[in-house]
Amino acid sequence: MKLIILFGPQAVGKMSVGQELAAITELKLFHNHMTIDLVSPFFSYSTPAGKRLVKLFRQGIFEEVAKSDLEGLIFTCVWEFDQQADWDYINHISTIFQDQGGEIYFVELEADVEVRLERNKSPNRLHHKPSKRNLAFSEQDLIETMEKHRLNSYEGEIDREHYTRINNTMISVAEVAYMIKERFSL
Repeated sequence: MKLIILFGPQAVGKMSVGQELAAITELKLFHNHMTIDLVSPFFSYSTPAGKRLVKLFRQGIFEEVAKSDLEGLIFTCVWEFDQQADWDYINHISTIFQDQGGEIYFVELEADVEVRLERNKSPNRLHHKPSKRNLAFSEQDLIETMEKHRLNSYEGEIDREHYTRINNTMISVAEVAYMIKERFSL
């Protein structure tokens, strides 16, 4: 069992890369908005009820996949490096898979903010993430989150055996997915 944690700032291309990586491997994609957008018709993700339900659904999926006979899972998320709670969450989901004998792979994406603002409007993103369709709100959230939190790691901050960082500002989704597949022999 493999868990690929694919992380980076909003609109860096995590879901698109995850879709392509899933297409060229036996891994299943679980992008973070699958649970956010499931819950959002009932409770905003910013509310305690919304956060609790998203966490509950994710926990259940992680636990079931970790003990299944699936090849593995690609999970996308934004990791706020200045928030201890995010470090704790990454460690928690890693432990779920490690306790079942799984291997954890960390893939960090980074891209220039101008490119991310353009990707924020991409048809694929808007199709798969209904909560991002309010472009004014989504763009404002992208900028405010970037100003408020550190969304990429410092050099050497992630000390894991299976870790790679890719600046995908000028690299296609297919190329990035292939790089990940080759780097980790997926």
